[in-house]
Amino acid sequence: MTEQPCPFCEIVAGRAPATIVREWPDALAIVPLNPIADGHTLVIPKEHVPDFGHDPDVSADTMWRAALLAQKSDQPMNLITSRGREATQSVFHLHLHLVPRTENDGLALPWHSGKTRTQIHVQPDPPHIAEAIRDIRRSGPPPIRH
Repeated sequence: MTEQPCPFCEIVAGRAPATIVREWPDALAIVPLNPIADGHTLVIPKEHVPDFGHDPDVSADTMWRAALLAQKSDQPMNLITSRGREATQSVFHLHLHLVPRTENDGLALPWHSGKTRTQIHVQPDPPHIAEAIRDIRRSGPPPIRH
């Protein structure tokens, strides 16, 4: 079985069509094939990165680009990204969805656990995550990247 080429890498390489909203040296903002709202935009890095946990620098730079786009609008919106099939990721190239929202737009986020408030128990961070957070706090803020 031949692995399919990454659709976003194909767009970046100019081998697949896309409606480009904005282009930067390291990222593209494009209209998705099936936008769920007017103004729905994807922000993708030009470098192939499978998801937001793979390369924090690329993820941060891509988020910065998405924030620049969002800053140009005063409309409420969601910024959504996923990591892994179980988390609804369907294209395994980092992409951030900017989804403008309006009151009663009918869009539902899939984040309802089905548990009532009294059934939810907050678990402490696993030790490795807690230690990583402490290390980050000790080292100070990351340098500003442009």
